Amino acid sequence: MEKYLIVNADDFGMCHSANIAVMDLLSKGFITSSTIMTPCSWAKEAAQWAGKNPQHAVGVHLTFTSEWGTYRWAPMNEKDTGSLRDKDGFMYHKSSDFEDNADIDEVENEIYTQIERCKKYGLNPSHLDNHMGTLYGIETGRFELLNLIFDIASEYKLPFRFPSVFLAEQFDNDMFEINIDKNLIAVIFDKFTKYAADKCVALPDYLIPGEWNGPQRDSYENYKEYMFELYKTFPDGVTETYIHPAKESDELKAITGSWEKRVWEYKLFSDTQFQQHIKDCKIQLINYRDLAKMRNYN
Repeated sequence: MEKYLIVNADDFGMCHSANIAVMDLLSKGFITSSTIMTPCSWAKEAAQWAGKNPQHAVGVHLTFTSEWGTYRWAPMNEKDTGSLRDKDGFMYHKSSDFEDNADIDEVENEIYTQIERCKKYGLNPSHLDNHMGTLYGIETGRFELLNLIFDIASEYKLPFRFPSVFLAEQFDNDMFEINIDKNLIAVIFDKFTKYAADKCVALPDYLIPGEWNGPQRDSYENYKEYMFELYKTFPDGVTETYIHPAKESDELKAITGSWEKRVWEYKLFSDTQFQQHIKDCKIQLINYRDLAKMRNYN
């Protein structure tokens, strides 16, 4: 088998600093896909740019949490969103709070609203994924959310970010925050990958994001070394990894205390040495439109 990799930039549209970085990386071919956070202030700029540059695979980063302390956003649907809002009227900080409170009909309407708003801005979406894993239901076992998003992805004939194979080492990846019984994972993944296939929703084989629980968080050089080693381990098949690149700015620093990690991701994926390393690992970069064709779901 061959090794294929989708590098997706999450949080396109979250702020202008993110937009600058994502547009630059897509234009240079250093990443292959991205997804837009429709409720955020700079989503319109991101979607309009994607509409004018249809050669890039840009989708919708379905958003149901608003994690920052002072920079917040709210649901976009004009009515019936009470279960999706915290006491201040914004989306919940945590996925678990969203899952505990979300009304499934309100979730469905909000998904449609976010997708259609991006399309109104000019985007022809290439795929769907979800911010902070809210639509996986893995925080509290709300797996009807997965059924819902597969149904909607099928309706739009779009791939969705959900790995058809879950690797044992991913239980300890701090990017996933899995809080359900590990013994249920195999059953759940088998059930939902079959459901996605029945619905003709293209999925990657693996989802392997970089994590920050280790010395890689201490310096850019440590992070770069960690990522070089991580890419050597990617298995045969189609892997998606995701990043959150952004350009260093006062705007970004005002939003999150972890701004430096986003800047490091932008720096690394702009590095031609790292791009050569991907080739040296015999990894072929593809995007989500390519995945749909590979699965014969285009």
